[in-house]
Amino acid sequence: MDYNSVIEYLFQCLPSFEQHGKDGYKEGLSNTFELDKHYGSPHRHYATIHIAGTNGKGTCSHSIAAVLQTCGYRVGLYTSPHLVDFRERIKINGQPISREYVTSFVEEGKAFFDTLHPSFFELTTAMAFKYFKDMDVDIAIIEVGLGGRLDCTNIITPILSVITNISYDHTQYLGTELKQIAEEKAGIIKPGVPVVIGEVTEETKPVFEEKARLTNSKIIYAQVKPGVVQFEKADDGHFIYQTWCMGRIDSPLCGDYQKNNMNTILKSIRTLAEMGYVSDCSDATVRERCTLEQKEALKNVCELTGLQGRWQQVRTNPQVICDTGHNVAAWEYLGKQIAALPNKNKVIVFGMVNDKDVEGVLQLLPQEAYYIFTSADSRRSLSAIELYERAMKHHLNGEHCASVKEAYNKALSLSMPDDFIFVGGSNYLVGEFLKEFC
Repeated sequence: MDYNSVIEYLFQCLPSFEQHGKDGYKEGLSNTFELDKHYGSPHRHYATIHIAGTNGKGTCSHSIAAVLQTCGYRVGLYTSPHLVDFRERIKINGQPISREYVTSFVEEGKAFFDTLHPSFFELTTAMAFKYFKDMDVDIAIIEVGLGGRLDCTNIITPILSVITNISYDHTQYLGTELKQIAEEKAGIIKPGVPVVIGEVTEETKPVFEEKARLTNSKIIYAQVKPGVVQFEKADDGHFIYQTWCMGRIDSPLCGDYQKNNMNTILKSIRTLAEMGYVSDCSDATVRERCTLEQKEALKNVCELTGLQGRWQQVRTNPQVICDTGHNVAAWEYLGKQIAALPNKNKVIVFGMVNDKDVEGVLQLLPQEAYYIFTSADSRRSLSAIELYERAMKHHLNGEHCASVKEAYNKALSLSMPDDFIFVGGSNYLVGEFLKEFC
């Protein structure tokens, strides 16, 4: 098998939640334990950090990885979904897994896989865990795929757990109440392992408190004495944070939702420092140097780790931004941020998958924009025509195009140099856009 046929095997022959929705979702850890046994429990050979939550997992995972890289660690990073290339999911110090490793892993294990029938995510998780062992990483940042308690990443015992936030998403699998969703996410809290909680509500806080009590785990709230004192936007669009632990931090992650993520990141870094994984010594000179390195890591997180799709500017004149925000919690921020922009004309290329709260998101989209509704090449994508028809009921003005490429070219044709174009609504749409135009 060559690399392309291996990727086809992974996507076409194995059930994938990302491609097939509920038909690709496997609840339970039986296959994961079989794969783990087959490969000799590779995740036990390095330290791990486990990150769950509704939104912000990717940003927090990449940011913590960037800081650990600058501290001299060899850092594995496992995230999902990918935007352009499958290999984005599995990285070491920002470098994607090689095509050769992916190919040999599948070739050597295919007979076993064909009898076990793992899901796409079960198999890629096993691949990541083995790759990190084979490549001798010091520590790996592991992002939960869906939920937490029954997610196949949950066989690890990390040095630190992080839960970014809880909101309504994947309710058909995780529950229709915030308390139920929090119970699933809290499943990653392990006995004696500290957990950082990014954001809590009245419904979710008791869930985390009870789980931490049962597991004798120290619980650290990012909202208690938050790391960010204040923030402002620089002329280049970057965010400037004033923090109590690192002073001024320049961040290229410019979505308004990133303010909460930064508190979670800083609290996680502080916790790692207290555990001895990040330098935080009494020597003022060493402390100043380490703080400077950590600040530079956060400033250069995209270059260090390959993070994409977070309020990412891909063009000027007109300004073009893409963002992977794809649920109500994300659009509570994105809708307001786009509406507040000074650009006279705004064109939004927009698409969604069919198992999200489409009506909830449509209610949050800025009224003062022109929409080009489209559909990414995924079985889960809502058709452009259906999305357009539903959007018209919300009094949104626009049209529909069959493909992402056609929709973006249409947006360019309608825009002047001072206008603003946004591309988003689903990971698949942003991935297609980046692959085609960037």
